[in-house]
Amino acid sequence: MAAARAETAEKLGYVGLGMMGSPMARRLLDAGHDVTIWNRSPEKATALVEASGKLVSHPSDVADAASIIFMCVTDASAVEEVVFGRDGMAKAKGAGKLVVDFSSIHPDAARAIAARLKMTNGMGWIDAPVSGGTMGAEEGTLAVMAGGEAAEIERVRPYVLRMARRLTHMGPIGAGQTAKLCNQVIVGCAMAVLAEATRLAVNAGIDAGRLPEALAGGFADSIPLQLFVPRMVQGIHSPPLGHIATMLKDLDTVIDVASHTSSPVPMASLAAQLFRLAKAARGADADALEIYKLSASQPG
Repeated sequence: MAAARAETAEKLGYVGLGMMGSPMARRLLDAGHDVTIWNRSPEKATALVEASGKLVSHPSDVADAASIIFMCVTDASAVEEVVFGRDGMAKAKGAGKLVVDFSSIHPDAARAIAARLKMTNGMGWIDAPVSGGTMGAEEGTLAVMAGGEAAEIERVRPYVLRMARRLTHMGPIGAGQTAKLCNQVIVGCAMAVLAEATRLAVNAGIDAGRLPEALAGGFADSIPLQLFVPRMVQGIHSPPLGHIATMLKDLDTVIDVASHTSSPVPMASLAAQLFRLAKAARGADADALEIYKLSASQPG
C-alpha cells in the first residue's frame, strides 16, 4: 500500500485517446492513479471520464495539472500540434515535468521536438514507442523502448509498467524511436511473409488454420505466427491490430533512416511497397493484416 501511495504522489496526464491511448489510460485509472486526460475528439473520452478520468479542454491544461504527461498520437505533425499548437503543452509551466511520448515518429523529429520544448518551458522528454498492438494495450503486455535520461526513465518506470510488461532504456532521446523502427522491420516483414505462407497453404489445399499448431516449437514459431495467421485465415480484422497507414509510415521512416546511415534494408523496402499496394487496395485505415488479401484470387 505504501508503494502504491508513493506512485500516486505524481499527478499523471494522458493526451491522445485513440486505439492505443484509451486502453493505456484506462489501466492507469484502474490502478487508482489521478489522471487528467485530453483528446481532440472529447466524445471518445466518455468511458474514461466515467472511470474517474479528468477531462480538460486543451493539452496545455493537462500539462498544467500533471507532472508526468503520457502521449500517444498519430504522427510527428500531430505531436507538433499537441506540444506547440495554440493551446499546446509548451504553453504550460514545464520545470520539473516530463512528457513520455508513446507515438512512433522519426528519431530526428523526437530529438528536435524535445530540444525545442526544453528551450521553451523547461519540460523534459522521453521518447517511448510501444510494440504489442491494441491487445497488448488492453492487457498491459506492451514492450516499451525508451530514449532519454536514465534518472527520468526510472522516475516514470512504475507508471509505464502499469501499462506495459517491459520498459527498456535504449539510450539518449531518439534511441527509443530507432529501436521501434527495428521492431517494425521485423513485424512488417513478418506480416508480409506470413501472408505469403498462409496463401500458399490455402492455394495448395491444406488447412492453413492449422499452421500455428503444426509449426509450434519449431524454428518458424513466433508470436506473430500464432496471432496473425488465424486472423488472416478467418478474416478477423475488427478491431484492427494496427492500421495499414501506420505500418507504411513506419516502414517509410525505416527507409529514410537507412538512407542516412548507409544501411541496406531490401526486405523492409519490399514490405513497404506491399503495404503501399495494400493501402491502395484496402484503404489507409484497414487492418494491416489485410495485406493477406492482396494475393486473393477473388477480391474481398
